Amino acid sequence: MRRPAVLCLSFSVLLALAGCKNPCRELSERYCDCLDEYQRADCVIEVANRERNVEPTDADLAACEQRLETCTIKADDRASCDILQTEKGKQACGLSR
Repeated sequence: MRRPAVLCLSFSVLLALAGCKNPCRELSERYCDCLDEYQRADCVIEVANRERNVEPTDADLAACEQRLETCTIKADDRASCDILQTEKGKQACGLSR
């Protein structure tokens, strides 16, 4: 009786992990959220294609993780994209040097 429960839980964990996105992809998709709807799908596809072709380093992932904490773009609030119009916002989201 316990074995099926353990197997079910194991598969659930594996499925959850398979759907995880790395922090750099999440950050890139935040930028896509700021595009018009007709451009957004193409942007997300381009981000996914880049992820398949470029393997981020640990340093890249750490930098993206940090930017996720400071970049306040929210998918359900297009007004939050206004942050990208300011130098401070560009720095927070990793768009400036």
